[in-house]
Amino acid sequence: MDKISGLPDAVLVKILSFLPTKVAVSSSILAKRWEFLWMLLPRLEFTSQMVTTKPGLGDFINKNMPLHRAPFIESLHLLLELSRRDSKPEDIKRWIEITVSRNVRELDIFYGSENENIFPSSLFTCKSLEVLKLKWATLMDIPSRACLPSLKILQLESVKFVDEQLLQKLLSICPVLEDLSVHCYKDHNMEEFTIIVPSLLSLSLFIPDDWLFDGYVIDTPSLNYLKLEDCNHLNHNSLIQNMPKLREAYVDVRYFLLKSVIESITSLEHLNLCVCKRDSSNLLGQYLLKDSPKLRVLDISIVGDHGMDERNGMVCWNQPSPVPECLLSSLQIFNWSRYFGRPQDRDIAVYILKNARHLKKATILADRSEHFVPNVQMIKELALSPRASIKCQVVFVEDLKWFV
Repeated sequence: MDKISGLPDAVLVKILSFLPTKVAVSSSILAKRWEFLWMLLPRLEFTSQMVTTKPGLGDFINKNMPLHRAPFIESLHLLLELSRRDSKPEDIKRWIEITVSRNVRELDIFYGSENENIFPSSLFTCKSLEVLKLKWATLMDIPSRACLPSLKILQLESVKFVDEQLLQKLLSICPVLEDLSVHCYKDHNMEEFTIIVPSLLSLSLFIPDDWLFDGYVIDTPSLNYLKLEDCNHLNHNSLIQNMPKLREAYVDVRYFLLKSVIESITSLEHLNLCVCKRDSSNLLGQYLLKDSPKLRVLDISIVGDHGMDERNGMVCWNQPSPVPECLLSSLQIFNWSRYFGRPQDRDIAVYILKNARHLKKATILADRSEHFVPNVQMIKELALSPRASIKCQVVFVEDLKWFV
């Protein structure tokens, strides 16, 4: 221990940086040399489990945060469980103010609150902030002169907006935002919302199933990746537009929203389609293939947690006519995981093999857990089917993981 204690502060702090903050703090009891070293750590993580005795976590942070001596704070992760919370909103606001004053680059805040403002105005003018993650917090207001010029990643999970304009107002002060994730909270006050971000490259949006709202607008001209999970069964509007650069999408929406979604993905190159719903085959044949002329990779699958009744009920395949442009000119990779070998499955696979002129590889992972078709018959049907591409390699694999 004496040899280690004799190392320079920078080396000891580097060692401590590989440990959880709780463990790094506990090193202060080793010797006087270690007493305040953890206060030089650039990455801090404070959680409700960190302090289990009285005084609690809030008192610990109030005592030590003002004494933190690092020239800048790389990141602050604050997890305050509602059941174990002993801090007040004004405390949290002060902690965030301190981190902002130290040129923080990443903030990760989990704080279950009801109409409590924990965000200081200085947060919304922080020039160094690059990553902001908020969970279960409430956003009350955004200052008029707000700007987050360096923010590239924004994650909002179950964040409550007291005003339905606040989401877009927050997005409008992020001129270089590239990655946005919004997991909507069904009990907030937004009846509709708008996502207009010219710089955005990746968007993940989740809409809960029983949220009463009117709809949303998405306008993201630079978007490359879209993940849209709209589970809401109530009728609502969605206007999805201006996505000329979209390359990859994961879409799980109700049928009445499909037209708006499909019209926005004409530049799509990678499609992952879950075929658990009854209308999945018609969606693929009549819309997705026709409206994706640049498609290079097609993945067909069944999401593991989707209902058994739904995936057993996919209707028969009505093949598109004429043959979609993507099959004639661009499709190169075709993958099907959890292939059951039912007539509708076979018809889709055979049609693609028959018409995809530039297909290089087709990988079929057979799932016999439902005992639809014997494995040998599955292989024979696809092996003997005609292929438009003489270079196409068909790989047939029995997916054993589903038998466990």
